[in-house]
Amino acid sequence: MGEGAAGRGGGGKGAERRRQSKMAARVLRSLGAAAPPRLRPALRGLTTSTNRSREDSWLKSLFVRKVDPRKDAHSNLLAKKETSSLYKIQFHNVKPECLEAYNQICQEVLPKIHAEKHYPCTLVGTWNTWYGEQDQAVHLWRYEGGYPALNEVMSKLRENKEFVAFRKERGNMLLSRKNQLLLEFSFWNEPVPRPGPNIYELRSYQLRPGTMIEWGNYWARAIRFRQDNEEAVGGFFSQIGQLYMVHHLWAYKDLQSREDTRNAAWHKHGWEELVYYTVPLIQEMESRIMIPLKISPLNCES
Repeated sequence: MGEGAAGRGGGGKGAERRRQSKMAARVLRSLGAAAPPRLRPALRGLTTSTNRSREDSWLKSLFVRKVDPRKDAHSNLLAKKETSSLYKIQFHNVKPECLEAYNQICQEVLPKIHAEKHYPCTLVGTWNTWYGEQDQAVHLWRYEGGYPALNEVMSKLRENKEFVAFRKERGNMLLSRKNQLLLEFSFWNEPVPRPGPNIYELRSYQLRPGTMIEWGNYWARAIRFRQDNEEAVGGFFSQIGQLYMVHHLWAYKDLQSREDTRNAAWHKHGWEELVYYTVPLIQEMESRIMIPLKISPLNCES
C-alpha cells in the first residue's frame, strides 16, 4: 500500500513537471514570436531544454517551487516555540500640521503603558517615517502571553481614563490608521535595545498566498548573511490584518552604512541564490526609513 501511494505521488509530481514544462515552452514560443529575428534561434533552442532536471534548469525562474503539503498552521511551523509573544504593529498617518503635537502626546503616554507592571505588554519601538510614506508614525508592541495578554491589556486600557483621553485627542490628529497582529520568525533575532543613534529600515513584503513556508525556509538560511554589523533587529509575519505580510526590521548608523552593508551581502557566496528564489514569492514590497522617537526602547543612546 505504501509503495502504491508513493508511486501515485511520484506520478502526480511527474505530471506537474510535464505541465510546467509545456507551459514554459508556450511562454518561450510566444517570446520567440515577438523577439528580433537574430534572437529567435536561441529561444527555439531553449524550448528543447525542458527535459533537464529542474534544479539545473533556468526554467525554475519561471515558477515558484511547489511547497510540500503541510499538516500544521504556519504559526506553529515558523514562530518561536520558546515564547508565546504576540506583536502588534500600528501605522498612523498623521495630519502634517499635527505631527509634532502627535509625537508629544505619544511621548507622554506610551512610556506609562510600557512601564505599567500590571499590563503584560512592552513597547518595542516607536518611529516617524523619514523616507517612504510621509507624516507617518509606526509603533511596535509585544504582548507577553499571546492573545490572552492582548485581551487583558485592551480591557484595562478601556478603563484607563488617561488613555481614553489620549485616544480621543490622538484621533483628532489622524488621517487614517491600521494595524496588524504578528508572530516572530523562529530564526530571527529577538528585538533588543542597541547603542545609537540609529536609523531603522522596515522592509514589508506582500507574499503570494501559499508561499509563507517557502519564504521561511529560504530566510532561515539567508539571515546568516546579514549579521556582520548586527543590523538584523527582528522578523515578523502577519496573523490578523493584511495576510501573507512579512516585515523585516533593520538598524543602521546612517544611510551610507545601510548602502555599504547591503552591498557587502552580494559578495557572500550563496546570497544571490537565496535572493533569486525569494523574489518570485513577492507580490509587492515597500521600504520605510524611520527615525526613532526619544522614548523608543530599541534605540538607547551610547
